Amino acid sequence: MTEGGTMGVGASHPENGTTEPGAEGGGAAAFREFMGTYYTGVTVVTSIDGDGRPHGLTCNSLTSVTLVPPTLLICLGHRSGTLTAVRDSGGFAVNLLHTGGLRTAELFASARADRFDHVGWLSSAGTGLPWLTEDACAIAECRVADTVSCGDHTVVFGRVTRVQAGWGNPLLYGMREFSGPADHGTGLHGGPAPGIPAPHPA
Repeated sequence: MTEGGTMGVGASHPENGTTEPGAEGGGAAAFREFMGTYYTGVTVVTSIDGDGRPHGLTCNSLTSVTLVPPTLLICLGHRSGTLTAVRDSGGFAVNLLHTGGLRTAELFASARADRFDHVGWLSSAGTGLPWLTEDACAIAECRVADTVSCGDHTVVFGRVTRVQAGWGNPLLYGMREFSGPADHGTGLHGGPAPGIPAPHPA
């Protein structure tokens, strides 16, 4: 796990500086500035490689594709170790972070190799995919349905096989900073504290 996170084409990577204010034209800087104004949720995409080691990165390049069958897509850099793990295992988990997961978002956007040593996580029964149970307000497990190479990224289509809802208000990213709706402690589902229940066999 040597790659940093993928905060999307439009979102400035917190470790790599910010976009250029007032960028104009049709180049990369103008496109990055344009996309930086678009607020998204923040996820950590996780998977396991052929040796069972966990991999993950921060990613806001997440889009729903179809409801029937339930399908979403994520975009991962070609050199990403997480992409290699996704290809090895044929699956991945999308951990939607709650507002208390800011430090985890920053950690998985870094190049630290020991990031899983600093978060609470469990292996999902059956798939072994890493669940960030303390920092996620919802998790979707996916089976790779297709991949498409585009520029320096790979678009991964995931068939959603399992969804686990938890508690907490979602962490957001836009205008080069993290934010979120006010969290009054009761969470989205009336739970006492944000997080995800321990995974059980599907």
